[in-house]
Amino acid sequence: MTSIYNQTIKLFGSQPEPGFETRAQQEAVWGRHWGCDNDVGQIRLCLMHRPGDEMNIIDPARRIEEIGSYGDLEQGWYFQSDVIPDWDEFRAQHDSLVQVLRSEGVEVVFLDSVEADGIKSVYTRDSSIAIKGGALVTRLARSIRRGEEAHVSKTLASLGMPILRTLHGTALMEGGSFAWLNSKTAAIARSICVNDEGCDQVEQVLNAQGVELLRIDMTGYDIHIDGALTMIDVDVAIVDPDLLPYSFLRKLGELGIRSIEINENDDPWIVNCLAVSPGRVVMPRGISAKTSTTLEKLNMELIEIDYEKLQLNGGGIHCSTCPLIRDSVD
Repeated sequence: MTSIYNQTIKLFGSQPEPGFETRAQQEAVWGRHWGCDNDVGQIRLCLMHRPGDEMNIIDPARRIEEIGSYGDLEQGWYFQSDVIPDWDEFRAQHDSLVQVLRSEGVEVVFLDSVEADGIKSVYTRDSSIAIKGGALVTRLARSIRRGEEAHVSKTLASLGMPILRTLHGTALMEGGSFAWLNSKTAAIARSICVNDEGCDQVEQVLNAQGVELLRIDMTGYDIHIDGALTMIDVDVAIVDPDLLPYSFLRKLGELGIRSIEINENDDPWIVNCLAVSPGRVVMPRGISAKTSTTLEKLNMELIEIDYEKLQLNGGGIHCSTCPLIRDSVD
């Protein structure tokens, strides 16, 4: 019996190669070649959430003067702006983003469910990030968002996407503070929403895949890097230089990345844009003629849409999209 067992092990033993993230293993075991190793390759699959009944919790009678907006300390929700939008217009602008993405060849999927008071769930960028071979489920920092992790985990599982890590313990990390710079280098920004333990856990997974994670610090109370930098082509980023450390701006240059700096005539929200493919960018209206000309000289193609209603809730186009599969650009 022992001899038969030994022979079986020899013939059908352990097979570490090819690796988990290879296309052959991904397609054979998980059905698709999941994940992203960049922020600009053609998006094939993108996770979103159409705002629903959860927005009804926002009550104009619940004003908190200290924040100059609306909220409920006991229930734990707050609205980002002093102006509460018409919710039909709010959803219509989100619908327009979905339509644009689909017209660009993107398969859009939606969260299966959200918290009853999950008014930030529309910003799917934050609850998970796609890395090589699968997803990393984050741990959201603020109580208003705690619980989104469970809903995104269920959705990813229903799609068949591998979850390579779920942040745990005291780790805090939100996806808006993560950026791919190239297939071997990513950046994470510490802030009130990202602590060192969160950085450490993300780094463990990326280092195992041969990716270097650069840590930077946001200025003041800014929370996410995607309000300060977004990659829009293989070697081009749009940046708000006032929100990034000088050492990081220099590092971008060392990596061969050209920084297009916004100016005082630009709406700062234009940084929170989305490359659907290299050099083809979905951007909210508000770009100045100067910046537009600079991008045109680099052969960038801009798709401008109205998105100011969603911005009232504290997030933009980049925040509202979580690419799950992108083409490689190497």
